Amino acid sequence: MILKNIEVTNFRNYENLKLTLNKNTNIIYGDNGGGKTNILESIFVLALTKSHRALSQSDLITSGKENTLIKGTILNEIPYNLELTLTKTKKQVKIDNNPVSKIGDYISMMNIIIFYSNDLELIRGLPSNRRKYLNLQLSQISKNYYNTLNDYNKLLKIRNDYLKKISNNEPIDEGYFEILTDYLIERSIFIYQMREKYIERLNKICPDIYKDITGNDNFKIKYLPSITFENMEKDTIRSEMKKVLNENKEKEIKLKSTLFGPHRDDFEFHLEDNNLKNYGSQGQQRVAVLSLKLSEIQIFKDYKKNNPIILLDDVFSELDHVKKNNLLKYIDNDMQVIITTTDLDNIDENIKKKAKLINIKHGKIVEEVK
Repeated sequence: MILKNIEVTNFRNYENLKLTLNKNTNIIYGDNGGGKTNILESIFVLALTKSHRALSQSDLITSGKENTLIKGTILNEIPYNLELTLTKTKKQVKIDNNPVSKIGDYISMMNIIIFYSNDLELIRGLPSNRRKYLNLQLSQISKNYYNTLNDYNKLLKIRNDYLKKISNNEPIDEGYFEILTDYLIERSIFIYQMREKYIERLNKICPDIYKDITGNDNFKIKYLPSITFENMEKDTIRSEMKKVLNENKEKEIKLKSTLFGPHRDDFEFHLEDNNLKNYGSQGQQRVAVLSLKLSEIQIFKDYKKNNPIILLDDVFSELDHVKKNNLLKYIDNDMQVIITTTDLDNIDENIKKKAKLINIKHGKIVEEVK
């Protein structure tokens, strides 16, 4: 999978930018604040319709403008054009100039893995950060996952709104509430199974990569659903979730919120049965996230039968020589890699010789060297 070019209008500090990319390695360099990271972010947003670092869509739109437009041409056996328009509250996507009604059908078209300086928040941050990350990865693999998750979130909002009405002593329609709960559970089953299967697959790859980099055994990613299931069979999930929600109904009414379900899930990084969030050094945490993302390269190959596009946002300045080599070892020569850096000296000479160099200054392309 190759991103041949990208064009942005009114995105962050770019009113207009057109960029043609090498099918292998591209290095975008320049001073801090020049707009290098914004280019990588625009690629990420083109693929997934949302940012990995912005809190809202409005943050992505150039100040004083009403919307932002991102276009790109993907080469994947056959070429196709992706287009995304964002306003402060809406998004519209097109494939080959044809509007796409379901975002899940669009997201699965372009696969991205990004490495960036704030990756440690996957370990140190809130469970919501990890859920968001897991959802984005699974949505790239399965459009059914995205669409089911979207349905789940809509039902969750309706259920929470109904709980608020009940807590305000409005008459409750027990039949309606039970149907609503059953619909929510049915969506939950697919989400739980997909997450469990995905993390199970990660754990077949991640420990070997972690050991290869550090020499340490017994690394594992632990899935923590908000309900403990004996197994992930449909009937088990259905009955256990129904039981837990029924038992906590009065508590949910009091707190006006659905307390159990995929929206409360989490996952942890463990080494020797110790949670790296609480007991890991910064170095161990960084390698854990690096191992996670390198594992995903193989998972994309397995599920999608092609290579993802790799985005490396100024990570070379934060990795020692050994970790740099381990990172590059897992990135195939036939993958497209887009790197940002403030200092070209941080990049190996052999990489620079084969790369397209793009110098960015104050939101403008100063020079392109193929």
